Amino acid sequence: MTKTRNIDFSKGPVWKCIISQAIPLTIAQFVQLLYNVVDRIYLGHMGEGHSLALTGVGLTFPVITLVMAFTALFGVGGIPLFSIERGRRNNEKAGRIMGNSFALLLISAVCLMVLGYIFMRPVLFAFGASSDSYVYGAGYLRIYLAGTMFSMTATGLNGYISAQGYPRESMLSVVIGAVINIILDPVFIFVFGMGVGGAALATVISQGISAARVLRFLIRKDIPLPLKRANIRLNGNITMDICRLGASNFIMQGTNFLVQVVCNSTLAKYGGDLYVGIMTVTNSVREIFVLPINGLISGAQPVISFNYGARDYGRARSGINFNTALGVIYTMLAWIAVLLFPDFFFTLFSDDPMLMNAGTEALKIYFFGFVFMALQFAGQSSFQALGDAKHAIFFSLLRKAFIVVPLTLILPYFGLGVMGVFLAEPISNVIGGIASYTTMRLTAYRKLR
Repeated sequence: MTKTRNIDFSKGPVWKCIISQAIPLTIAQFVQLLYNVVDRIYLGHMGEGHSLALTGVGLTFPVITLVMAFTALFGVGGIPLFSIERGRRNNEKAGRIMGNSFALLLISAVCLMVLGYIFMRPVLFAFGASSDSYVYGAGYLRIYLAGTMFSMTATGLNGYISAQGYPRESMLSVVIGAVINIILDPVFIFVFGMGVGGAALATVISQGISAARVLRFLIRKDIPLPLKRANIRLNGNITMDICRLGASNFIMQGTNFLVQVVCNSTLAKYGGDLYVGIMTVTNSVREIFVLPINGLISGAQPVISFNYGARDYGRARSGINFNTALGVIYTMLAWIAVLLFPDFFFTLFSDDPMLMNAGTEALKIYFFGFVFMALQFAGQSSFQALGDAKHAIFFSLLRKAFIVVPLTLILPYFGLGVMGVFLAEPISNVIGGIASYTTMRLTAYRKLR
């Protein structure tokens, strides 16, 4: 097997290390999103009745988000700890952290799949399904849940590849699966006439292939820290450390789950299936624009964590500063793009005139103040990279649970109707972003002096 060269986080300009990590990881994030977004694009252009199919798949988002929340808790939660131990040259403990993380992912995947099948019907109706849209949501979820282990393994362990300085290999693991997904989607949906079930089946197959490639790379003997069978077991102390730091990732994903449930049920009450479909499109557009930020964070975190563990605090500070500056510039440009071309972004996911007419205005409201998202992510990712679990958890809760959810329930009562639901997001961006970044500079950042 050909030896692959990795990036040394302790050498060269910090910004160059981050960019070298961030570019392939951003591509990987984009391709990862294609697993679900491509499904929505095809389903949104199925012809007559496609709006209801799109709405039905939108109802499954909270369930998928919950799966990703546990992936973040047990997978992503261990990566900063893994990187810090590598910086300290404690490779034995770093290897045990990765193996423990894998064991947690496998156990939680089985539990979530079983619970998903048992409670599928009451859960989808609780999320705002109607008798018509439930058929589509259940049709997608029945097949998607079967691939829970593939999904959690591919996403949860992939970060351990880039954390060892192999961002291109991490990217390829995602890209290969996504290309297969893009090819299989139209075949299953249109040629075989499987509709939403075909979209789910294509996703499961592609995720299975991605998971196989991730595992195949991590067991290689020529990488710094291969995944060893002896380390794939639970250790109480390591599990607690992973859960403590991963709790912020879990809460971020879990509060997304809560927000999606509240938004769908509120929109179903005030606007019906039409506005649930509009929110589906709006979330899809937002996911695309958040991708470069997620890629930047994924690239910066192991660099910051490694240098923090190695006590090279100047390099860690430089990483945080670069992360923040680039994030602010990008989100400002993204905000301007949505304000100028809302129709273009909306038509990527639906050509239904009813959705378009009401949806473009909702899209502009939802993206107002998008630049403050960069401050939220910069603060949040820095807390995690430096192992500051307490602040990471608090600010994960603040923006979504303490701001978005209450506003989503309250604003429609003040004459704003469905637009009150879309307005809750920008308000939370401003308050949460400023609070998170300011606190990070006054607390965690001071550790690096």
